Amino acid sequence: MRYTPSVPVLPIVIGRNTKVLRTKTKDVPKITKEIKELIRNMKQTTVAAKGAGLAAPQVNRSERICIAMISKKLTPLVNPNIIWRSKETDTVEEGCLSLPDLWLQITRSCDIIVKFLSETGKERELKLSDFDARVVQHEVDHLEGVLIVDYHKENLM
Repeated sequence: MRYTPSVPVLPIVIGRNTKVLRTKTKDVPKITKEIKELIRNMKQTTVAAKGAGLAAPQVNRSERICIAMISKKLTPLVNPNIIWRSKETDTVEEGCLSLPDLWLQITRSCDIIVKFLSETGKERELKLSDFDARVVQHEVDHLEGVLIVDYHKENLM
């Protein structure tokens, strides 16, 4: 049996000033076969890259789709919107597949409620805490054109 190293299915876009990473995404009007295939490829890319999440702009797409590790399972979120954030925050070191070798202390809400469509088109709403909430906030930031460096502008110019 031959060993084949794990290679991301989709190339990951790198760079803090890359246009696709800085552009707000558009809602997905309908979950089509193409969207389902994109989700499948994004999941495989996340696993291959050993990431906790991945947003469509990171694979050069402008749809409002992300994959997030929720309860230790890669979960696709289509058209996610965070509808509530706790006032309680926590500051933890975060990295990003699009900014390799950069780790920054990021302050985020400890708890959130996110509304989204599942990959089958079902409306869902989840209350998330701690790591799960952090990953979803990070990925939703990507869908808004926001990167972790934006939380530290004064230190990174």
